[in-house]
Amino acid sequence: MMNRSFVITNGKIVTPTGIIEDGSVAVENGVITFVGSASAVKHTLASYPEIIDADGKYVLPGFIDVHVHGGVHHDFTGADQQGIEAITRFHCSQGTTAMLATTMTAPRDVLNQVLEEVHTFKSGEMPYAQLEGVHLEGPFISPKWPGAQNPEHIVNPNRAWIEEWETRYPGLIKQVTFAPERNGALELIAYLRKQGIVAAAGHTDATYEEIMTAVDAGLHHAVHTFNAMTPMHHRKPGTAGALLSSPQMSAEIIADGIHVHPAVISVLATVKNNHNLVLITDAMSAAGLGNGDYMIGDLPVVMKDGVCTLKDSVGTLAGSTLTMIRGFRFLVQEVGLSIERASEAASGNPAKLIRIADRTGSIETGKQADLLLVDEQLELQTVWVKGLQHEA
Repeated sequence: MMNRSFVITNGKIVTPTGIIEDGSVAVENGVITFVGSASAVKHTLASYPEIIDADGKYVLPGFIDVHVHGGVHHDFTGADQQGIEAITRFHCSQGTTAMLATTMTAPRDVLNQVLEEVHTFKSGEMPYAQLEGVHLEGPFISPKWPGAQNPEHIVNPNRAWIEEWETRYPGLIKQVTFAPERNGALELIAYLRKQGIVAAAGHTDATYEEIMTAVDAGLHHAVHTFNAMTPMHHRKPGTAGALLSSPQMSAEIIADGIHVHPAVISVLATVKNNHNLVLITDAMSAAGLGNGDYMIGDLPVVMKDGVCTLKDSVGTLAGSTLTMIRGFRFLVQEVGLSIERASEAASGNPAKLIRIADRTGSIETGKQADLLLVDEQLELQTVWVKGLQHEA
């Protein structure tokens, strides 16, 4: 049901400037029209056709997942329109109100099809989590750090491919993940920077020096930090060391307690205290489902007790089954971040990263009513996308 006009009152409103205790958020035609003290709107409550009592719960901006491959049996790499709708519906039920359709390393014709399907989907209503575009994770990665990507499809960074796709689908590609040490990477970075596309390091064998050269050229983001990259050593800082020592670089984190220890996430959050920490799920098709056999791209995966690994591998992690609400809860309850800081990592920072912060990512007047109602235990109660209400 579309809430054309409603007000959420008596809530803890999480805003960029802090939490408003006993606050209210008013929404008209899918847009936030008021954020402030509940007492300020008491005299006008009667004018709203629907009044929602938050009963002291938190009201958060909707989560934005810039690195998610799929869920509930579907993968963006190969999904048709029904599959994409299923993915966006599932993740919406978990608090995600906007996302990037993230690809696997795959042949060029497969990536062509992903872009076409997402382009078509975006032209429709999108009643659930909004697809803001595509995140190409590969195929321009290192064969030394493929992770759960198929090494048969890895190629060197190719600016011409991205230019062709950008011409065909202007503005659709929001982020490209690649290995900055590979031939053609610096040329690709220059083009991405010119187009306003996020240039991200990932699945990389780069040295500290190679990353810093790429940063000077315009590299400014890293995917699933500490996973599939050269680790930090006190004499060889590697990709991880370059990321930690570069304040201009933002860093994704999979906060599930499987990919990265909470103590290490705490270190990263301390270093990236300048609004550069980005919560992601890296969720694959098994998200929302139980133990069993699945696929990530064209590779077989086994999921057991929430942990996904490549079949017949020695424990190679293959994406995750994480959801944004679980990751948010982990950041607060296990890592020790404040509600405000965790919200920034889950909403505000990814919105700034992919340049949609002018309309979403925070609770402010004039922005889309992408909102979450979360209780004291950080369990999700209700989701609104552009004022459209969904049950969690």
